[in-house]
Amino acid sequence: MSLRRILLASHGTKGARAAERAALNKAARAGAEIVHLYVVPDFWAGMKGDDWLNSPTARNAFGDYLEKELTREAEAEIDRLNKAAKERGVHLTTHVLNGDPADCLLRLSADCAPGLVIIGQPRPKGETGYNSRMKPEPLLRALACPLLVVPRAS
Repeated sequence: MSLRRILLASHGTKGARAAERAALNKAARAGAEIVHLYVVPDFWAGMKGDDWLNSPTARNAFGDYLEKELTREAEAEIDRLNKAAKERGVHLTTHVLNGDPADCLLRLSADCAPGLVIIGQPRPKGETGYNSRMKPEPLLRALACPLLVVPRAS
């Protein structure tokens, strides 16, 4: 079986960056393309500050600020990964989706038909930082291709 397309889920955390390195290495060796999935989780949608912002104008301003920050963070991560792919001679396309990370990954996998899906190891309990909560077990049951869960780099 030749590997033509790798679906990589990454949002720039330590575990996701380990997955990026693995995907770039595999793609460069196999001459495969990478389809990069960046998910803006749906839990951000409810963060309007209703509990502490008492005017509609302030809530809207906060919502606009939050959206701009999320967009800025996504663009920085996408630019960083695009640069790494170009340095390796790997063709990469990015899809930014909003919603549940696992649902987004399964939807994109159905659309792009990868030969391999690569994700990073979930963040250990007790460690601070972003956690997409994408658990590998449901993905293993639903994906039509192999799933590689890359251990976090130390």
